[in-house]
Formats: sequence, C-alpha cells, structure tokens
Amino acid sequence: MRTGMTFMIVLIIFSLGACTTTKSTVGRNPSLVQVWETPKELEVPESVMYDSARSVLYVSNISGMPTLKNSKGFISKVNLDGSIRDLYWVAGLNAPKGMGIAGDTLYVTDIDVIHAINISTGAVFQSWSVEGAQFLNDIAIDPKGNVFITDMGTNKIHMIHNGMLDSFFHLDYNRPNGLLMEGDTLLVGTAEGLLKIDTQSRHVVLEIEHQGGIDGIKKIDTGRYLVSDWKGKTQVIEKGKPPIVLLDTSDQKINAADFEYISARNLLMIPTFFDNRVVAYRLQ
Repeated sequence: MRTGMTFMIVLIIFSLGACTTTKSTVGRNPSLVQVWETPKELEVPESVMYDSARSVLYVSNISGMPTLKNSKGFISKVNLDGSIRDLYWVAGLNAPKGMGIAGDTLYVTDIDVIHAINISTGAVFQSWSVEGAQFLNDIAIDPKGNVFITDMGTNKIHMIHNGMLDSFFHLDYNRPNGLLMEGDTLLVGTAEGLLKIDTQSRHVVLEIEHQGGIDGIKKIDTGRYLVSDWKGKTQVIEKGKPPIVLLDTSDQKINAADFEYISARNLLMIPTFFDNRVVAYRLQ
C-alpha cells in the first residue's frame, strides 16, 4: 500500500511538472530572432500548416494571382529546418490558401472550392463548390470535426458538417479572414478586430478591436494572440492593450500572410506571399 501511494504521489508531481512546462515561455515584451528561411522556390506561399503527427509543414502556393483559376496552384511539404521535402506534393489546384487538418485529411480552400486531401496519398478525394463564394480564405476545425471556412468577399462563414456543406453565419463585420478554434469558440479575424463566436449559441462578441485586418491568428497564452495583417506586420494583441509590433516588413514590400506557430518550440513561420519564401523566427 505504501509503495502504491508513493508511486501515485510521484506520478502526480510529474504530471504537475509536465503541465507547468506547457505554459507559454514568451515574456510580456516579446521579440523575434530569425532562425531559417526556405529557398525562393515557393510560388506565392499563402499559408503554413504544421502537421505534428508527421513532423512536417504544409505550405499552400497560389502560383499566380489570388483569384486566378490557372490550375498552377500546389501544396508543398517543408521540413522543420526550412528545407523543402516535396515542392509539388499536391498539384493541379488554382489558388490554394487556408488549411486545416483532421486525422488523415488536409482541408484547403481554393477560391470558391474546398478540397479534402488524403495526407497518406496526397490525393484530393472530395471537393465542395460554394455557390456565390468570392474569396474563400482560412479554415478552422473544431474538436467534433466540423470545418469552418471564411469567405472574405461575402462576409460569410461556411461549415462542413458530417461531409455536408452549409452556410454557418453571415457576419456584420468586414473581410473575415483568419480563423482559430478555442474549444467551442471560433475566433475570427476581421477588418475591425478579433471576434469570438460561440458555435453553439452563435453569439458574437468583438473581443479585441484591431485595425489593419487579421490574416493569421495563433494563441500565445490566455488572452494574448499573434496576428498578421498580410501587408507585412506581425503583432501581439491583447484586449485593452495597445498591440506590440514584432515585425514590420511593409516598407520592403514583403508580406506576412497566414503563418504557423509551434508553441512548444516558440517557432513562428511566416509565408511572405509574393516574396516566395517562408521565414521562421524564434519568439522570445
């Protein structure tokens, strides 16, 4: 009995220690240090998605203009050191942008279509055409597997539920773009700031006012978020506080599109759009 109790105490202490290590190590005045960049072999990279199960990054390449249907768009596999594993892993798309992963499926937006790709084979196995869509952009997936998609042109959020496409919400805010799930709460980046939508009640709150648009969104810790504005500015935003500018490449005409952030590594990876690279930074 004593041995068993001792084991339980040790297990609890270990668990508490493990929980502590998962907390954000980013200070209140964070900064960025560049650690790598991809070769300029990408073609208008718009979004970066980390697949933790396979330790790889997926990068969507528009390869043209954002609304041009030219069948030249593709998705690349990139290693965590910035080397390109498979440049044309999935080809034949038009202008792929936001992505989301559920199990062995990678979802990606493509102007007015959403594709489902089998990650094991790299093959598109299902596509949904969204009637009236103008600019499908980002994707977020909730714990139940529901897929949410923004349309920046129509101010709508669409949803795929049990394989069926449906219209989820029409927003009274402009240019909805970046998405992030927090449990049953959907965070939406808009031209007016960061919204929180309860996906059960569909109640909407403007959580953080912010100007300039929000392309990428990632959580640092409770109430603090990384956001990018596409023109080149990456910032930390928090309710009731002025934004902290981490990086601004606007004057260099280098964009900051839909980035990825691996919190366990404090690694931020920004696709530079027309500059044809993904650049990785350590957030500290």
